Amino acid sequence: MALKQSIIEQLGVSEAELTRLLVSDVCEIFSTMVGVAEIAYLPREIENPTHFSNSVTAMVGLAGTSNGMVCLHSSKALGLWFTAQMLGMEVTEVDDDMDDALGEIANMIGGSFKHHLSNSGDNIKLSTPSVVTGSDYSITSGHPGESLSLVFQAGGEEFIISAIISMD
Repeated sequence: MALKQSIIEQLGVSEAELTRLLVSDVCEIFSTMVGVAEIAYLPREIENPTHFSNSVTAMVGLAGTSNGMVCLHSSKALGLWFTAQMLGMEVTEVDDDMDDALGEIANMIGGSFKHHLSNSGDNIKLSTPSVVTGSDYSITSGHPGESLSLVFQAGGEEFIISAIISMD
């Protein structure tokens, strides 16, 4: 789903450019900080996901001139793999290490992304990361037209990065 025109106008950047910047941020962070260089953006339009099974969601809130959230949604298996790559050790179970690693990935993506929402990013603050893991859960955030959800592939699996943006 496309971002509302009113959000695009207030941000002063096109949705295509915002997408390009977010893709660049995600690829750079996964390559340099997570240790996953083989990452691909799959350019297809999707709605902000709300229901998950056997998954993990790491998120940080945005507050200031732009409000919202940046989320990383993946399967538990992919979340474990990201954690193992980031920590440089075998990780086989969902635990605090995975929560910390995925929370930090979401934090890095949110930190980079906020700079695209304002000139320096100084007028947008990030929340402490939160992580939800479960066999069946729902997360609702934002309204239609306030999310930019991008699909990526790494380790043979897809994952989603969602940016929910409100200018209220």
